[in-house]
Amino acid sequence: MRKLLMALSVLFVIGSLGLGQVLPPGVPRAETLIVHSLFAPAPMPGNWNLWAGWRQNNNGLHQFATEALWTLNPNVVEGGIINALAAEPPSYNEDFTQLTIKLREGVYWSDGVPFTAHDVVFTVLATRETPALSFHAQMLEVKEAYAADDHTVVITLTRPNTRFHTAFLERWGTLRPMPKHIFSQVEDIMAFDFHPPLSLGPYVYVNHDPAGNWALWRKRDDWQRTVTGMLFGEPAPQYVLFMNYGPPESHIMAMLGHELDVFQGPTEAMLVLLEQGDTTRSFREAWPFIDPRDLSTRGPGFNHLREPFNNRDVRWALALAIDAVEVAIMAYDGMVALTPGLPLMVLPEFKEWYFERLEPWLEEFTLDLGDGRVFHPWDGEAPWRLLEWAQQHHQVDLDPTDTDAVRLTLGYGWWRHAPDVAEELLTRHGFSRGADGRWRLPNGELWRIQYLSGTDPTDMAYIVALAVMEQWRAFGITVDHVPSAAAGHLTWHGEFEVSAASHGGWVGEVWGVHPDLHIGFLSLRSDLVRPIGEPTLGWAQRWSDPRMDELVRELELTPWDDLERIIELGLEGMKLQIEEMIAIPIINCPIVIVFDESYWTNFPSPANDYARSDNFTTWPQLKYILHHLEPTGR
Repeated sequence: MRKLLMALSVLFVIGSLGLGQVLPPGVPRAETLIVHSLFAPAPMPGNWNLWAGWRQNNNGLHQFATEALWTLNPNVVEGGIINALAAEPPSYNEDFTQLTIKLREGVYWSDGVPFTAHDVVFTVLATRETPALSFHAQMLEVKEAYAADDHTVVITLTRPNTRFHTAFLERWGTLRPMPKHIFSQVEDIMAFDFHPPLSLGPYVYVNHDPAGNWALWRKRDDWQRTVTGMLFGEPAPQYVLFMNYGPPESHIMAMLGHELDVFQGPTEAMLVLLEQGDTTRSFREAWPFIDPRDLSTRGPGFNHLREPFNNRDVRWALALAIDAVEVAIMAYDGMVALTPGLPLMVLPEFKEWYFERLEPWLEEFTLDLGDGRVFHPWDGEAPWRLLEWAQQHHQVDLDPTDTDAVRLTLGYGWWRHAPDVAEELLTRHGFSRGADGRWRLPNGELWRIQYLSGTDPTDMAYIVALAVMEQWRAFGITVDHVPSAAAGHLTWHGEFEVSAASHGGWVGEVWGVHPDLHIGFLSLRSDLVRPIGEPTLGWAQRWSDPRMDELVRELELTPWDDLERIIELGLEGMKLQIEEMIAIPIINCPIVIVFDESYWTNFPSPANDYARSDNFTTWPQLKYILHHLEPTGR
């Protein structure tokens, strides 16, 4: 670590001598918010048609160009759902076969055309009729959709479904309305690039990098005719630039030169920025500096249609070969929350709803080793081992006797690091070690795992992958890292062996501060699985089980406000996922954010907790919080 910090310091000195202004002429720095663009470079620069798949959604496309009917409140303390393009909550008939949506009046597209119910109806029907469009699977439940008037949409369903409206609820991805007056003129929606994009949000497209590393947006002259303008007033920055400078050291140079206001990336870079910046800060003042409240769990996921990952014992062996505390230290300098479940969030609400009810079961849970022997894999002490390490390396403001504080900071626990048990699970299925100590498949060939990730080294999926691969290599498995800018496409088509568990579905993610787990379980429906080579309609990892199908159907018949029944079903689903080890969730995705307050202030902190920190980078709710920023006047 020390060597890396020194190297980065040298790079800063060199870089600070030559780093120039990144903004084009006529765009004042003092009026521009520059945020880190994650997952760069964008796979299809200049293509803004996010209905046809992943484009450069987090380069301003889903933050500004699109708007949802409903959206999660970015303020996790307040929680709840904001009526966005919809004027009120969804309204179902008695048997949940018809949904009526009242729309907000006075909203306009950025070309001056009014937003109406006809945009929503067109989007629903076009998505239903176009198999390759995102949310096609959900829209197959639509029997009929029509505009009762310019601001009322009526959708009838082929079967009762209390959750159908969640297809239009923005969390991080939803079915947002298309501009009918544009898309209805297009012959092939899938091939349409939607360039330049119209906007329903408070900013409009200005320009982008043909190589996919930046995109510039300008505040609309008529921002008052947008949802966020009506709800929160004028956003502060005149311009927002989404910028990826490349490797972490380049971002360090940019932020220390005040050419980057918000950075998200590896902890080494964060520590350098906090140490060397005179106007930098993170969410917290002491270790762990991060905001721990992301809504997803991360770790490796398997392609269940490829051997040997279709074997439950193999999946459990790969889990027990991992020391999660070491992964936490290697990947994020220990600043993460450990979690064993998909998606068991480390939040006060989820601790009460799920972990406290799951903990007795976890303590009793066993793996069958044969010959009457069993193994108890649960390790509830893992967070305290992580804390003990942190106390030796950092100044820590965390009382080890405060169980709630430790668990809500460093997680619930994880599985025991048990390479001996992992070895038993593998050898019982014919795996063996060669003379070189490396694992062989049952047919005698070298076991070589291909681990797919994106190419952005600041992306959490990339960072966690590196740490997991080191664990498996130490166990004797040969692992190849396969970084690819097309990782999203490859996982969607099943062209991988191991990738991030959260990719290609919402299995590791939740609806904000609400106990409903339908968003993740839905992706696991058997009828959504597609063969390798075809884009899946469900989870990219392609696991399915009739028991999960029944759980999903039961949830769809359970009203959204029946929390006790929702939690009961959620617990059943979590236990099933753990028993089968369908993927290996390790951590609550950490939010390693650094703010530079040279040009803008009033970013969130524990004392000013109006939003999770990562809403300032990749999340579509960015447009809902820009009115909080205050210019420094520099």
